[in-house]
Amino acid sequence: MRKMDFVCPCLLGIEGLLSNELKRMCAENVLSQNGRVTFSGDYNILARANICSRYAERVLILMGSFRAENFEELFQGVKKLAWEDLIGKNDAFPVKGSSLNSKLFSVPDCQSIIKKAIVERLKERYNVPWFEETGALFSVQFLIMKDIVSVMVDTSGAGLHKRGYRKNSTEAPIKETLAAAMVNLAHVRSSSTVYDPFCGSGTILIEAALYAMNIAPGINRRFIAESWPWIQPSIWNNERQRALEGIRRNVEFQAFGYDIDKNAIELTKENAKKAGVEAKIKVEKQDIKDFKALSERGIIICNPPYGERLLDVKRVRELYETMGKVFKKQEGMNYYIISPDEDFESYFLRKSQKRRKLYNGMIKCQYHMYFNEGDMKQELT
Repeated sequence: MRKMDFVCPCLLGIEGLLSNELKRMCAENVLSQNGRVTFSGDYNILARANICSRYAERVLILMGSFRAENFEELFQGVKKLAWEDLIGKNDAFPVKGSSLNSKLFSVPDCQSIIKKAIVERLKERYNVPWFEETGALFSVQFLIMKDIVSVMVDTSGAGLHKRGYRKNSTEAPIKETLAAAMVNLAHVRSSSTVYDPFCGSGTILIEAALYAMNIAPGINRRFIAESWPWIQPSIWNNERQRALEGIRRNVEFQAFGYDIDKNAIELTKENAKKAGVEAKIKVEKQDIKDFKALSERGIIICNPPYGERLLDVKRVRELYETMGKVFKKQEGMNYYIISPDEDFESYFLRKSQKRRKLYNGMIKCQYHMYFNEGDMKQELT
């Protein structure tokens, strides 16, 4: 089975988590870059990364990279790539992409040139005058950054953050891949008790449960590469079976969610059921001022409302003050809070032990971590 080069785009700030995850999947030559991770592997790794990755946005086959400062260099660079290894003479191959800080800045023109170069290459290989493009779909993507062109083919289809459980969401949902990263950084384990006092549609709670039970996030969805004729269905079947065998159903993990919006409570219940983790999650309507942990030990992970999204800044900062009062500093309780407010700590009235820059969509945030060193050592042993 031949080896291929891949690239997984990801949210800024979680490249390290994705790199470690891919290494655990037995990917080779794993390398972190800004907002993406490259690696190599066979068809099994292609399927495994799609089914099992919690942090990747999608899995792309990296066809090649080269420098291009004009359209002729772009055309020749794309034409040199072995497109016939992937695309059959009846297959569809639309092109889309982006350009940043490069001499070739017109995306429509670049799309046209790349498409033409692929067509010319395939014409020569298949000896046909035109392509009907009625077969399997091979979505070609390109990125031109500082005059370096990367040309890729998407294997995922819908973004990997679309696990399939969140058909409905509250007004300002957090992305599943970001929630999964927050769970990892909070050191959630199979025996953890997790709380989210602003549960919304339940994304953090569900990602925590999936993580604790080792349920692959993509196990119940399909991917565009499953329609490709040269990847045997047995590859996908074997990787799904492998993921199923890794699930831990009988874990001590439990999660509790609260929200002031009764619709959010119902959404969380519905989404947890779709994700197959409803037995591990309990939710009820509650204001943050009434929050009280139900256990002596626990991990609170939350994404409180942002001023630019749902509440005005004054009300949000009043909310932070309330959180500072109810999130008591005590042995056994650790708090992980994401916020875009640079002054969060001054209103929460406590400086975090650690902060990490993360992005919620295009919003730059800080992930504030409040933990007891003794608790952390116990979690990690």
